[in-house]
Parts: sequence; structure tokens; C-alpha cells
Amino acid sequence: MNNKEVEKLLHEKVESGEKISPVLPEGVKNYLIDIDGTITDDVPNEEPERMATCKPFPDALKTLNGWYDEGHVICFFTSRTEEHRTVTETWLKKHGFKYHSMLMGKPRGGNYHWVDNHLVKATRYTGKFTNLVERLVSIEVFDDGKHD
Repeated sequence: MNNKEVEKLLHEKVESGEKISPVLPEGVKNYLIDIDGTITDDVPNEEPERMATCKPFPDALKTLNGWYDEGHVICFFTSRTEEHRTVTETWLKKHGFKYHSMLMGKPRGGNYHWVDNHLVKATRYTGKFTNLVERLVSIEVFDDGKHD
């Protein structure tokens, strides 16, 4: 799915006369992918000269481009600042990463707990990119009064 097709899916939605947030079709995932320490070496913002010379993790390139080719949405979500956008875009293009968008300025510090009105799934990168597999895990949720 190219950028135009993604934009078409995410255009303004109206339901019962009210504007609502668009939702991707069943089976299409909206991947938010970190850069430093996830698809390449962990390069801190304080060493921007390394951003242009670091090497991609080959399994990340293959896996992410595969997801893109399958029709999923790829967005790089990075703690790099806006001043690092050009070097980052150049690096991604040089190494052949396919993607739809990039968000700069993700909070630094890790240990994220994302709260959203949409379903959020998180996968911690631990050293190897592969296709995702399902596992039963324990998660924290809001107490809705229902108990399993």
C-alpha cells in the first residue's frame, strides 16, 4: 500500500453525522517502529554524526519491508528530534527501508505505558526481527468492573 492509498483510508470519517477517527481495515496493522536500538545500533541524540553511518539490522530491513509489501502501514516513531529528520530520512532511503511516515520526538527514557482509545499492542525488540507470533501474556488493563 503506497502513501496515497494510506491517506485515502485515513481520510475524514463521518458516522451518524459525527466525525470519528478512521480505523484501518481488518487485517491491516499500523506499525510504529522505533529506530535507535531497534532497527540499528542505539545511537543517542547527543551523537548525531553516528546517525548517518550506523548499519541497519538486516533482519529488521527484511521484516519491515515484508510488512510494507503485505499492505501494512509503517511509521517510524523515534526519539530523534526534528533537527535529525533529514539525516534519518536519508539513512532510511540509503538502506532501502519502505515506510509511510515518521514521527520525531518520541519521549525518551523507555518503560512506556501507552494509554489510547484504540487497541494497542506492544512488542519489545530483544535482538531479532521476525514475523510476530502469538503468546499468552499478562498485561495491565483498566478495571472495568468485569472479572474473568
